[in-house]
Amino acid sequence: MLYALAVLFAFQLLGEFLARFTGLPLPGALIGTLLLLLGLLFYKRLPKTLEDTAQVLLQNMMLLFIPVIAGVMLEFDHLRREWLPFVLACIAGAAITFTATALTFRFCLQRQRTRQPNKASAAKQEQNV
Repeated sequence: MLYALAVLFAFQLLGEFLARFTGLPLPGALIGTLLLLLGLLFYKRLPKTLEDTAQVLLQNMMLLFIPVIAGVMLEFDHLRREWLPFVLACIAGAAITFTATALTFRFCLQRQRTRQPNKASAAKQEQNV
């Protein structure tokens, strides 16, 4: 687990480094995540330790939001003055997330359905041979 955390933090650090020194208009964490994705696609498999660590982090994700929530409370006066843009941004973000999730789910279902008949026809061809 320690090795997997080190890998995750190394990619985040690399993303932060690239964001600051290249001037890319993206957050370093996003760049690091994209680099991790590219690395996993190149590696063509997910190491078991990385998968297990990611599952633990996902299961305890709410604990990771506590510092962010505390940071928002430090800006409560500003939030009180600018509540409408904040609420609209939250609603828009939720709608975009919901739509992206639904479209991704539909794409994955369609892809799974097109692959299943291919497996069935391959099995029939093997039986005929």
